[in-house]
Amino acid sequence: MKLDDAQNKKVSAWIAEGLKLSEIQKRLGAECGLNLTYMEVRLLVDDLKLIPKDPPPSKVEKPLSPPLPGAGALSTSDKGDDVPSPALPGGTGKVSVTVDTVARPGAVVSGNVTFSDGQSAMWYLDQMGRLGFGPKQQGYKPSAADLQSFQQALDAELSKMGL
Repeated sequence: MKLDDAQNKKVSAWIAEGLKLSEIQKRLGAECGLNLTYMEVRLLVDDLKLIPKDPPPSKVEKPLSPPLPGAGALSTSDKGDDVPSPALPGGTGKVSVTVDTVARPGAVVSGNVTFSDGQSAMWYLDQMGRLGFGPKQQGYKPSAADLQSFQQALDAELSKMGL
């Protein structure tokens, strides 16, 4: 559908005001008696070579992901060859972390962790940056302090690797 010059100017002014296409569609119906579909309004705006304005961004910025608490409590060997290292102060006992030389399928990086109570688990970081954790004993949940030590060690090791 073609609009006359006066109607084209109205549409241009509405775009300049920051109206959305659905609002322009409603105004064309109310003020000009034109009942256009959303797609027709979209094509009309495109034909007029107008670009709708994006809404202003919200002032509140959310972090992408929560940071791992602390850093550098544990480390593995620089070679990343599955050699555990003892925990430094900050945990309840010895927590050792290893990094696999070849990551598990579907993981960017993976390895194993042994907690202070002797229980072990495999861990991995996937392509989306999500941490996965699989205890060897079904239903096992490590203590909060051990988890914190594990996260600190993992953060330090991944920083060394440039991840």
